[in-house]
Parts: sequence; structure tokens; C-alpha cells
Amino acid sequence: MFLSHPPQATQPTHYYTVNFSPRSSPRPHSYSIAFYNPSPTSATGAKTSNNNHLIQSLCKEGNLKQALRVLSQEPSPSQQTYELLILCCGRRSSLSDALRVHRHILDNGSDQDPFLATKLIGMYSDLGSVDYARTVFDKTRKRTIYVWNALFRALTLAGHGDEVLGLYWKMSRIGVESDRFTYTYVLKACVTSECTGEHLAKGKEIHAHLTRRGYDSHVYIMTTLLDMYARFGCVDYARNVFDGMPVRNVVSWSAMIACYAKNGKGFEALRTFGEMMTETKDSSPNSVTMVSVLQACASLAALEQGRLIHGYILRRGLDSILPVTSALVTMYGRCGRLEVGQRVFDRMRERDVVSWNSLISSYGVHGYGRKAIQIFEEMLANGASPTPVTFVSVLGACSHEGLVEEGKRLFESMWRDHGIKPQVEHYACMVDLLGRANKLEEAAKMVQEMRSEPGPKVWGSLLGSCRIHGNVELAERASRRLFALEPKNAGNYVLLADIYAEAQMWDKVKKVKKLLEYRGLQKLPGRCWMEVRRRMYSFVSVDEFNPLMEQIHALLVKLAEEMKEKGYVPQTKGVLYDLETEEKERIVLGHSEKLALAFGLINTAKGEPIRITKNLRLCEDCHLFTKFISKFMDKEILVRDVNRFHRFKNGVCSCGDYW
Repeated sequence: MFLSHPPQATQPTHYYTVNFSPRSSPRPHSYSIAFYNPSPTSATGAKTSNNNHLIQSLCKEGNLKQALRVLSQEPSPSQQTYELLILCCGRRSSLSDALRVHRHILDNGSDQDPFLATKLIGMYSDLGSVDYARTVFDKTRKRTIYVWNALFRALTLAGHGDEVLGLYWKMSRIGVESDRFTYTYVLKACVTSECTGEHLAKGKEIHAHLTRRGYDSHVYIMTTLLDMYARFGCVDYARNVFDGMPVRNVVSWSAMIACYAKNGKGFEALRTFGEMMTETKDSSPNSVTMVSVLQACASLAALEQGRLIHGYILRRGLDSILPVTSALVTMYGRCGRLEVGQRVFDRMRERDVVSWNSLISSYGVHGYGRKAIQIFEEMLANGASPTPVTFVSVLGACSHEGLVEEGKRLFESMWRDHGIKPQVEHYACMVDLLGRANKLEEAAKMVQEMRSEPGPKVWGSLLGSCRIHGNVELAERASRRLFALEPKNAGNYVLLADIYAEAQMWDKVKKVKKLLEYRGLQKLPGRCWMEVRRRMYSFVSVDEFNPLMEQIHALLVKLAEEMKEKGYVPQTKGVLYDLETEEKERIVLGHSEKLALAFGLINTAKGEPIRITKNLRLCEDCHLFTKFISKFMDKEILVRDVNRFHRFKNGVCSCGDYW
């Protein structure tokens, strides 16, 4: 390569002709580049030489190697030259070249320029080298808010939330004023680490800081704040933030909908989406919005709502976006239309691991473990690499079908074949798999041999298995650990009381109930949802607020009497009271599943399936009752409980009584 200079221009414009002579071409290629810069200066303030413009041009074209060669001949690189070199290193993902540029800045004496320090920190962050970013920050003496923000961003993206929060308090103490970017990064830092009560308290304190400084009207900051509360499960706090926003955009609406969808409030998510459609004129829902809405439909098994959303997605042309199509696969699977989800998957032009995970999970929740394994193997054959979520899905599928040996094989392959270290969620799946198969001792041994603290998920899986098989001794051991780890989780106490009740250990049932009362805890009420003619209905056990309750109750009493004549025997061993049999039967007859089932029988046409979603595990009596109804009323009934799908038809459940 050589440089030639044309005659001096009459205007203060600099021309350079760059000639390249590649080996494959007998003649050189040349082109001219013009720049206008009346008084170019270097990073130190001196006038620049013409090489600065050439370096900048090469960087803009992505020719980093050639730019670095010219840099070695430039004695006074300008601030803009260094900036473009830094940006080019980030775009080219070249750490070695980044270190070379950084060394040149140090040798040139420009390392104390706060602007360049900010750019260097951002570059190292983009290259995944957070240690170098820290070094730049530590050696920069004049730290503007932009330098602080650059490090906050780098550390937050790298998952070092606690470090960001510590530096934020330090920055506040020395009097550096935060700006809107600062608050965005530190709020995100609150949820990059493990979401604990301490992090929530810090988030609330930051909320107070930004309110005092007048940033509570900034839509982007408030949306980030809303998302922070959502990730902590503080839905009411998030809603208060949303309601207080003077201006809302599609991002803030989407964040509120996602908050509801991810915190088990599908009703509220769909209602908020409806509000968004009627209140916003200038902006339409985007792909992020639609993913959250589909998640809400899936959580409620709201098939008709989901179909309407699918139509909207097709009209808007959003069906080519991978997260949207993956959410469609999940939605149809969770609404009991597995075959439609499969068709959506088959029509996808491209698939990522999330798409495969959606299909594997859908088959798993329906209890088709072998099919889920088959899809997992197809995924590997198609060159997709599994993620930790993939193994949670496929191990869960094995658990629902009792595929113990297959599950063990998959668990062992995680690290051996895919380099994925099993996490707490995977151990919880294995404990559940072994426990459901009545291999409780093996499950307990796996828990004991874990190198890290098993945590609530693992102990909860073990306690749930003890509930299925009535193992009191092991249940007491698991519950002691759970009471220490989750003292405010009422579900653990109720599960132990269920086990005692089935064992007729009424004194211990009373002790557990007293402990619940002493700690101010209440049992989570059983709740069911169902969709009839595109409207969602909710039922709570012994729900006195439903205007159809009298009609529903009368129908249930009649059905129970008829079913008894056909062999139905109410299963009352899970009732936590030492009562007469007749009173126990009355209690189980008021379960939310039966209320929803009776409502469905009243309000659905002949041949139309009934779809019910349940927030807890389906109890033995409701399972048996529904089997009888499906046979003698000739009705297909789909019930999705907290664990899996149950498809009742002609007196048989798809779970094979294994749940």
C-alpha cells in the first residue's frame, strides 16, 4: 500500500488516495477520501497530522489491521482517532488489538482523558474482559459520571451486581451526582445477583434517591424500576410505579404485562393488554409484548384468547420472530392443543434452542416422556446445543412418565457430553424422578451427596415424594430443612400436615396447624380457572361469591350420589380435620376443581372439551371424581395442575394414575 497526495485544495479539505495492490490483481486499486476539518487537534491539544483522517476512515470501513499500521506512524493521534479505534476493536471482537490500542494511549499520555477512559471501559465490557475495565477505572484519576456509568454498565452486564451497588454508595458519598443512566444501571444491578430481601431493600432506597432528585417522571428509569420490582415478585409495588408514570410507552406497557405474566397473574396480564390496546394510539404492541401475553394465555390455558392473539400476530407479521413462535408452541402445549403446537414448530423456518425447549417442555407436561427424549435427540442431531433449561425440561418429562433409567442417563450426560454442570434445578428434577418412582432412599442419598446446599427446591421435591408414598420419617427430615430455609412458606407446613393426616396422626396435624398459626401463615387456597366463550372464570374452594354457586353445588351433590351408585368412593384421607366421614365428603365436594367441572358441564356444548387450570396439585378425590364424570357424562376433560396435564376420557386419565 502507498499514499499519494493530489494538489492542494482551495478549501480546507484534506484528500488522500489510498492504493491497494492485492496479490491476485496485476493492477493497484485506488480510491479517494475527503474530509473537512479546519483545525484538527490531537488528544493533547496539538494540531494533528493527515494520518488521523486516514486512520478514522479505515476504522469506519472496518479495516482495523491497516488502521493500526498507520497508527504506528502517527505521533499525535486525536481523541476522535482513538475513539474510532476503540469502537472498531469492540466491533471486531479483538482483545489483542484492543490491548495494543490501550498501550498506545498509555504511551501517548492520553490515558487520563475521561472521555477515552469511558470508551475503553465500554470496549473491554463488550469484549467480556471486565477485569481490564476495572483496571482502567482504577487508574483514572478524574472520574466523571460517564466514567462511573461505564463501569456500572460493564459490571452489571457481567453479573457483578453487588459490586455495582457498593460503588454506587461510594460515588454518592464523595458527591458525584447520578444521572438517568446511573439509576438505570444500579436498578438492574439489584437483580443481577441473587434476589434477596437485602437487594430489594437497596432497590427501594435507590427508588427514594431518584424520586428526591426528580427522575420519577423519566419513562425509561421508571420502566426499569417497575421491572426490578417485578423480578422480586412485588407486583403491587410495580403497579404503583406504573400507575404513577405520567407518560407510558410500549416498553412500559410490556413491562407491566410481563410482570403479571411472570408472577402467576394471567388474568391481570390479559386485562392490562386490553387496556393497552384501547389507551395507546401512537404505538402498537411489539414482539416482547406478545410473548408476555402468550405466556399469560398459557398460564390460564386460555385457548380461545390465545387463538385471537395468534391471529393478531399473523396480521402484524410477527410470526417470523423466534421468541414469538416459541411462545406460541408453549401456549398451545399448555392449552392442551399439543398437535397445534407441533404444527407451529414444524412450520418454523429457523429454530433456536428456546424453540426446541418449548416443544420438549410441552410434551413433558403432557406426560409424554419418551417423545420428549426423542425430540431432545433430534435437537442434538440438528446441531443445537442444549442449555441447562433443556435438561430441566427433559428430566421433568422423564419424571412424569417414570423413566428412571433414561433420566439417570441424561443427568450423567450433562457434564460428560455437554459440559453443563448440574444445578439445583437438575437435582430437584432427579429427586422428583426417583421419589415418584418410590425410590425414596436413593433420592435421599442423592440429596445427601450433593456438594452444595440442596436448597428449597430439592428438599421440596423430596417432601412431595414423601406425600405421594406416605413416608413420615423422611418427610419430617425434609420438612425440618424446609422450615429453616423457608420459614414463611405455608405450603411446606400444609404438605407435612397432609402426610400426618393420611397416617391418622392427628396430634401431629394439630401441632403443625398451631405452628402455622403462630407464624401468621395461611394455606394457599385452591383455585381453578377455565375459559368459556372467550371469557375467563375463576373458582376458589367453597367460593360463596360465585352467583352460580347454588346451581353448581346442587349439580355436584346430584353427580356425587349418581357416581357412588356406579362405584365412586370419595377419597377423604387428605382432609386435615378429624371429622365424621360425611363431613369430610362435604369438604372435598367443595374443591375448586369440582366447582369448575360443574360449571363447565353447565356451560359447554355436547362434544366440547372442558379445560381447567389448577394452581395446586390435583388431589386424589378430584382425580377419581373427574375420571367417573368423563366416562358417564361422555365428556373429554383436560385439567392442568401445578405439575402436569391430565386428559380424562372414557374413565381413563392420560397420567395412568402416576402423578
